[in-house]
Amino acid sequence: MKDLLNIHYEQIEIGQVVSLGVAAVDPASLAAFIERFLPGWDDSYGAPDAMVYALWSRLCADTCGTWAGFKQLAVDGVRFHRNPPQGELLRGRMTIMGKDPVGDVKGVVIAQHDLLDEAGRLVFSCLTRGLVARA
Repeated sequence: MKDLLNIHYEQIEIGQVVSLGVAAVDPASLAAFIERFLPGWDDSYGAPDAMVYALWSRLCADTCGTWAGFKQLAVDGVRFHRNPPQGELLRGRMTIMGKDPVGDVKGVVIAQHDLLDEAGRLVFSCLTRGLVARA
């Protein structure tokens, strides 16, 4: 995603699909997450929803955080489709659904986000709105 460093609003296109990278459901991280935030969760169920959200949030922040003046405004329509097992590699993608300029300095970008497992099945999805600086 480093090729998107300092991307401005005008450079983002509706329909564009951006890779958010990959994140693993690391067994040690899963155990630590369960111990700290969800005692009693059986790790045989896979990663709990909150951990899936945290993995997506990190991928999104790493990608969109490189965009000029980026600020996440909203996360809507959050859906958890399955709990990935330990060791699963999740792939993130973001599809730009819409854009709306806000004055001369920034614009709102609306995007669909998905996390997919190694078999290409949907694990998590949401819609976001974020501000991006205009050039």
